[in-house]
Amino acid sequence: MTTIASGTDTLTRDALAVLQPGFTGTSAPSWLLRRLGEGLASVGLFGRNIATPAQVAALTAQLRAERDDVLVAIDEEGGDVTRLEVRTGSSFPGNHALGAVDDTALTEAVAHELGRRLAACGVNLNWAPSADINSNVDNPVIGVRSFGADTSLVARHTAAYVSGLQSAGVAACTKHFPGHGDTAVDSHHAMPRIDAELPVLESRELVPFRAAIEAGTRAVMSAHILVPALDPVHPATLSRRILTGLLREELGYDGLIVTDGMEMQAISATYGIERGSVLAIAAGADAICVGGGLSDEPTVLRLRDALVAAVRSSDLPEERLADAAARVRALAAWTASTQTTTPSGSVNGGGTSERGSSSAVGSDARTDVGLVAARRALKVTRGAHFAPVTEAPYVAALTPVANIAVGDETPWGVAAELRRLLPGTETGSFTGERAGAEALAAAGSRRVVAVVRDAHRHTWMAEALDILLAARPDTVVVEMGVPQSPPRGALHIATHGAARVCGLAAAEAIAGA
Repeated sequence: MTTIASGTDTLTRDALAVLQPGFTGTSAPSWLLRRLGEGLASVGLFGRNIATPAQVAALTAQLRAERDDVLVAIDEEGGDVTRLEVRTGSSFPGNHALGAVDDTALTEAVAHELGRRLAACGVNLNWAPSADINSNVDNPVIGVRSFGADTSLVARHTAAYVSGLQSAGVAACTKHFPGHGDTAVDSHHAMPRIDAELPVLESRELVPFRAAIEAGTRAVMSAHILVPALDPVHPATLSRRILTGLLREELGYDGLIVTDGMEMQAISATYGIERGSVLAIAAGADAICVGGGLSDEPTVLRLRDALVAAVRSSDLPEERLADAAARVRALAAWTASTQTTTPSGSVNGGGTSERGSSSAVGSDARTDVGLVAARRALKVTRGAHFAPVTEAPYVAALTPVANIAVGDETPWGVAAELRRLLPGTETGSFTGERAGAEALAAAGSRRVVAVVRDAHRHTWMAEALDILLAARPDTVVVEMGVPQSPPRGALHIATHGAARVCGLAAAEAIAGA
């Protein structure tokens, strides 16, 4: 049983319980273990904490030795956003690829297998899935993280994902409420705004969240976005009208409400993380996510003390903080009840195991469900200049700046996978107005494979592609973002995501494997 350190009062314990901090390193620092003993109930894992599945399992065991019901959260969407496979790329295609296939049984199976691997590492809360409708094709932060632009498609796949993930004993956290899809600003950098009228929001943005709630999602994550039709003053994360009035009372949601990362500029640069955290709890949030960029003990203590001070000054009702802490502990109790420990010491989810064919975790024992999904998601178009690629080509990766949610440390593209099928394949990365000319010069006489990511959002990328296709009509084009432009090139492959497994499926198509 969890033992709370003596001398820690109820108010302080509750203030610690609502925090979901991160930390640095691949083992738990002493300060984190000490705070778990004082009432901290959640920990967030990021790419910096991940080395191998065995290491993650040892880390989570270390946390549970201090608090047996600790919530261990991670941002593992699969696809472009992966933490478990941050250094290799994901074994699972992301939401957009699953939406392109539009087979809810497949989506559920992918989510279950992903959840099973998380559970085997001791992770029990996943900040996924994204239920955002990608209604703005220029959205810089959602894109392929969305199942698509069709409301009913997004709703049914959100529900399937929630069911699959939670059947593996891992709590789903459906995000970003009330919907981040119709934005042109990344909330990591500034405050996005959605000016849609209320009837539009009700018939579009809110529909997937209703589906997730009906499917039993254990958590919902708020968005740092301003939606004047719902609240003209406060962003959703800090809005009582949105979190309590809409989500709790109108939609009837009774689970955990988690904030998006409070260090994101939409909050930290406008309200500050201390005041923002107080306002979020007062508005109806139950857990404060912080740790993507701020990952030290002083941050945890600042937020703890800010919450305690707000209660003592009557800026935050004590019963609201107590209710939030109780919801965190209730989810922790649910996750603890779904996990069982095998004789070998590995952790398995409480759901059925028939959906996955392997009980091991890691790249050497992957099931095929991710690759099957990635292959089915491909849209391949052959042009007038099509000829099979039989000799090692030159892969020109036209590389945009990665958004913070994805990160720039995760590899993407087709070169690594194509090199295994066509030994001798060479590659280069190009950015900016001279990208096309530089790629041509680097390719020499080799067949060119141009890899792009959301070419419709980057003028320089579209122009570079024009140059390559004009000089080399037999160029193969691989679009790994949201496909918008008509297919171009001797062979055009839309992967609907840039996960490693999407690159493998594309490489197979290029090489005719």
